[in-house]
Parts: sequence; C-alpha cells; structure tokens
Amino acid sequence: MGKKEKKEKKEKPLDRMTAKELRETALKIPEITGVHGMNKAELLTAIKKARGIVDVKTEKSDVSIREIKTKIQALKTQKAGAYENEDKARARILRRRISRLKKKTRRAA
Repeated sequence: MGKKEKKEKKEKPLDRMTAKELRETALKIPEITGVHGMNKAELLTAIKKARGIVDVKTEKSDVSIREIKTKIQALKTQKAGAYENEDKARARILRRRISRLKKKTRRAA
C-alpha cells in the first residue's frame, strides 16, 4: 500500500527531441559514430536508420527558402522606393508581404 509503482517513462517522438537529447540517444547506439559532429537532421536520420524506422516525408511547398529570400530582397527594394516617393500606404503593404514571406521561410526550415 505504501509503495508507489514507478511508471515507465515513454520516450518522446524523435522529431520533438532537441539536438542534445538526440545525441544522448545516439550515444547509446553503437552503430552510430561521430555523434558530436552531427546536427539535428543528421542525428535524426542516423537514429531512424539504426532503429529501422522508415522516414515518411511530408510534402512541403515547391518553393525553396532561397527563392523566398530573393522575393524578400526584391520587396525590400520596392519598399525603399515607396518610402522615397512618400507612398506610406504602399510601403505598409510591402512590409506586410515581407513579414509573411519571412514567416514562410521559418516554417519551411
């Protein structure tokens, strides 16, 4: 009655782990070498490969981060031109577009 049974801790999904947690997990697997030199993406693929987990890729948008960033640069030059012409309404619109594209780059990464 007085003893409490300890519940087994469930391991959180690999995708949700930090790079530090992934390193600790990878160090326990003898097949993986060079753990400390890997980044999060490399650690994920190595651990999944060692455990035999098939990586199901989700479909992302066709737009790459570099393409988005080139669009951002073009919009920034347009925004600077709008400020020079004292067109504040146009500058505000461009600022919002830039903000949305920046959010897209963060999601795509």
